[in-house]
Amino acid sequence: MPTLAKYLLVGSVEAYSGKSATVLGLSHQLKQKGLDIAYGKPLGNFVKTSAGTVVEEDVQFITHNLNLPDNRIAPTLLSLDEITVQKRLQGEDTTNYQELLVQKYSQIPKSNLVILEGPANLSEGNLFGLSLLELAEKLDAPVLLISRYQSLTSVEALLFAKQQLGKRLMGVVINEVPHEKLELVHTLLRPFLEKQGISVLATLPKSDVLRSVSVGELVKQLNAEVLCRSDRLDLLVESLAIGAMNVNSAVKYFRKRQNMAVVTGGDRVEIQQAALETSTQCLILTGQLPPPAFILNRAEELEIPILSVDLDTLTTVEIIDRTFGQVRVHEPIKIECIRSLMSEHFDIDRLLSQLGLNPAAAVS
Repeated sequence: MPTLAKYLLVGSVEAYSGKSATVLGLSHQLKQKGLDIAYGKPLGNFVKTSAGTVVEEDVQFITHNLNLPDNRIAPTLLSLDEITVQKRLQGEDTTNYQELLVQKYSQIPKSNLVILEGPANLSEGNLFGLSLLELAEKLDAPVLLISRYQSLTSVEALLFAKQQLGKRLMGVVINEVPHEKLELVHTLLRPFLEKQGISVLATLPKSDVLRSVSVGELVKQLNAEVLCRSDRLDLLVESLAIGAMNVNSAVKYFRKRQNMAVVTGGDRVEIQQAALETSTQCLILTGQLPPPAFILNRAEELEIPILSVDLDTLTTVEIIDRTFGQVRVHEPIKIECIRSLMSEHFDIDRLLSQLGLNPAAAVS
């Protein structure tokens, strides 16, 4: 078997837990310490094919952001989608992906550490022999697991992961902890996990910025028509408000919220007006009724995009909620935010010690 580099697998117990964000923040810290790193994502989700090569969007984004040369990018072996699964089930795809993994990854020039973004959960990739545990065993890699905090019951998934991964589980990051729950996590959950042999390398507080979505992403997901300020689709939406009440209640409701998207009927002109005068990042009008000229003019002045959707309010809200749940870290402000959070809360020295890496030796 070829000699493989030193790997760190970043996995999660469920999708959209913050793997890419953690990889970005962690890689930045490692580079600051003078370590030479490589990065890859064996199993792709957001993929396109370019000149016969599988190109993963997250890989493109992260490697560009970290300024990694081509020989520091580990290849994505396949795209996990309906077509690839169907080919596998029908017996059309008989590739031994574990062999392919070792063959391809043994060609990566030696670096201090190759950080690999693993599957979305413990079972994903199983059909292809590329589940988190299979990757860890084939590459002899420790696993850093990201867990999005829901409540104290989040402990169940981490204990199950420990059972599944055993000694491969090097540590966990507890992500998106609401500020009012931080003390509970520090005084109860963290000590309990440490007693179970699960190292807690970070407890990251919830960030509205990191969970925000751009107006442009909402346009895409809602298939919306942009009625004005198409130049401001980079604005970030942190919360959602529904303008279905009377105008006085709406004003009080809107004033309590920050950087919101307001969904209301195209005929609710007074609600539209109230929304424009509060912390609104975009106005989403249902029913395909055009707003009056004075609303459009005011939105132009305030640089607030107005979107029109051919959907009812309930469907619109469901799509936006789903978009918030699947948010990605592709805006500069989010990159700065995750770097700051990781620098403050992630125990990088403990990680390096567990990996057996000495930054001073790496630099010299």
